[in-house]
Amino acid sequence: MSLEEESMASPTTSSCGTCKCSANYDKKKKKKDKKCELITYEELPDWLKDNEFIHGYYRCEWPMKETILSIFSIHNETLNVWSHLIGFLLFLCLTIFTAMVIPSDGRSNFARSNTTMRDYYWGDLMVMANMTGVLRHEALAACLLLNPADLSEHEQISTSCPTNTSSFSSSFSIYHHNHHQQQQHAVQDAATTVVTEPITRWPMYAYLCGAMVCLLASTACHLLLCHSPRVASLTLRLDYAGIASLIVTSFLPLVHYTFLYHPRLRLAYTVSIVTSGIVAVSVSLVPAFQAPRLRHVRAAVFSGVAVSGVIPVVHKLVIYGNVVREAVTSTRCEAAMGVFYGIGVVVYTARVPERWFPGKFDLVGHSHQLFHLLVVAGAYAHYLGALEYLKWRDTIKC
Repeated sequence: MSLEEESMASPTTSSCGTCKCSANYDKKKKKKDKKCELITYEELPDWLKDNEFIHGYYRCEWPMKETILSIFSIHNETLNVWSHLIGFLLFLCLTIFTAMVIPSDGRSNFARSNTTMRDYYWGDLMVMANMTGVLRHEALAACLLLNPADLSEHEQISTSCPTNTSSFSSSFSIYHHNHHQQQQHAVQDAATTVVTEPITRWPMYAYLCGAMVCLLASTACHLLLCHSPRVASLTLRLDYAGIASLIVTSFLPLVHYTFLYHPRLRLAYTVSIVTSGIVAVSVSLVPAFQAPRLRHVRAAVFSGVAVSGVIPVVHKLVIYGNVVREAVTSTRCEAAMGVFYGIGVVVYTARVPERWFPGKFDLVGHSHQLFHLLVVAGAYAHYLGALEYLKWRDTIKC
């Protein structure tokens, strides 16, 4: 073959090579696009089938990059992801708020520079309680210094005081002055005690961390489980561990602050709930535990751990129900939490409303989305109850 013929043949060969590369690229692109399509329930592999009443908009074995980016696309897990991601951000803000605004030592961070802000926070209620005692003693002393003739007839008190009232008043004034100084020192000491001996905050922060772990693990699970069977198994276990962490840490403010001065009871309740949480997590690690047919078993395991919290709540009301207002207020918050969680468990196990109208709630309004919203609402109600515990123990340290 001559050089001229070779030069004429080479463009053809190059053109064919380009065509093959282009064809392969188009083939891969079409395969990738097809793989990232949303499919129906019937097309799912068995490891992804969970709720037959949700008919469409499923992701299946998407590449990891596309799976992560699907957080910004529409599918039947979109609201599951965002409901708990927003919940996580909410509790992150609550943690920052608790650290910066709620006094860590029974007083405001602004107390040293702003009297109005100082008086606002509950830590100063202890000082005000001591001031009430001082004023009561002041009033009694003032009554004793009054001239008996100025009192009404029924208010007069018999006395054997000497006729030299001026000397008596002088000696009493000295006593009164010393007594007043002692009371002022007592108030200052009480205020110092509030600052230097604060009630610990770690149960509150432990609960906030437990809530954030639960919400973030749930977000990751619903976002990533469609990638592969291995990732689905891993994220589901992480999700169950997050649920256990929320339940266990929810007990810590209740048990620690209620039985602050009952160390044996506090230790007994803490050990029992932590043990129950470990058992629940251990059971959730069994692969069979993740099967859709065991939905009721999963709900029963975690509900049983949560319901055991009724015992310390009742114990709290028996001890403090008629004495401490915050004990009752915190119980109302815990009751609200229980109602939210209870309704959520019923909705989750019954799979309503999609059971009543299959295929109508694929994107918005199905049971798992409602369950997520109720979990966030219950967790927030418990946070409000934990604040009541802090107010209680910051003002009444006994």
